[in-house]
Amino acid sequence: RGEPTAEGFPVSVLHQMSSHAEPEVLLEKVGRAGVITMNRPKVLNALNLTMIRQIYPQLKKWESDNETDIVIIKGAGDKAFCAGGDIRAVTEAGKVGDSLAQDFFREEYILNNAIGSYRKPYIALIDGITMGGGVGLSVHGRFRVATEKTLFAMPETAIGLFPDVGGGYFLPRLQGKLGLFLALTGFRLKGRDVQRAGVATHFVESKKVPCALSCWFKSLCALFLKTISLLFSVSCPNSVRLFSASSVEGIVKNLKTDGSEFAKKQTETLSKMSPTSLKITLKQLQAGASLSLQDVLVMEYRLSQACMRGYDFYEGVRAVLVDKDQNPKWNPSTLEEVSDQMVEQCFSSLGEKDLTL
Repeated sequence: RGEPTAEGFPVSVLHQMSSHAEPEVLLEKVGRAGVITMNRPKVLNALNLTMIRQIYPQLKKWESDNETDIVIIKGAGDKAFCAGGDIRAVTEAGKVGDSLAQDFFREEYILNNAIGSYRKPYIALIDGITMGGGVGLSVHGRFRVATEKTLFAMPETAIGLFPDVGGGYFLPRLQGKLGLFLALTGFRLKGRDVQRAGVATHFVESKKVPCALSCWFKSLCALFLKTISLLFSVSCPNSVRLFSASSVEGIVKNLKTDGSEFAKKQTETLSKMSPTSLKITLKQLQAGASLSLQDVLVMEYRLSQACMRGYDFYEGVRAVLVDKDQNPKWNPSTLEEVSDQMVEQCFSSLGEKDLTL
């Protein structure tokens, strides 16, 4: 489903060419560079299972191909790199017990792991909206290049989910409590701040992207990245220290005690999120801080399936993406009602259904 044919065209592209439909993923060789373009600009390049099944085998082929030096991944259009996974399809599948609810997360996380362990330079051009599944396609690679149009967020707690795709690995490794702040609140980082936070490794103005690409195509990636790297000494915003507590209730108490405009805004934001998601996310990041990416993905697969079995994910998607009333009725509805035992159960082994990497 995406491995090249003898003619050198990906099977997926050949199929789409014959049916005159736009391919969802473009897989090309430009010189010694393998180029992946997510090609669903009308839906902000949202990632679906078909795309995952095209990208993964091609990545593995290029990794062992002596004619390929680097891999570049980018999004079509001028709005998004990838705004996330195709959550609505997963929601519908979960409601009726369709296997997509397992397959999507399993194969997405296997792809995330392949990117995290890739043996060749992997360059993600995160020009535009980069959220959720788009973060998983970029943040574990060696180079992440932001532009002034980059908009980064992990907004999953607003839909009864958690910052997955390896969020439990990279978020706790950001400075101070910045990762926890981003994970719980879904706060949006823009432009240069994406690099300052440590999410992107480099920054380049979007108008210079074509020049950057031409250099990468000539396999000058290491040299060129040095020239565009703008190193900042960025300290975590002082106010993020308020997220230094061992419980979500403790964080809320810190914010209310502080009383600053920043604290008031974050208190309001957290009050809208799924209480269950907030508690799962805190434990996810606490555990992930000392785990390998592989172990984090195994943990997150267990969490994904717990969310599929639960209530809040379906209610969150309804309120935010379907009916768009922005008024989810969470169950449980308060932090106090979410017991430690309820949280622990979400992390339980799935036995033979666990993710294996």
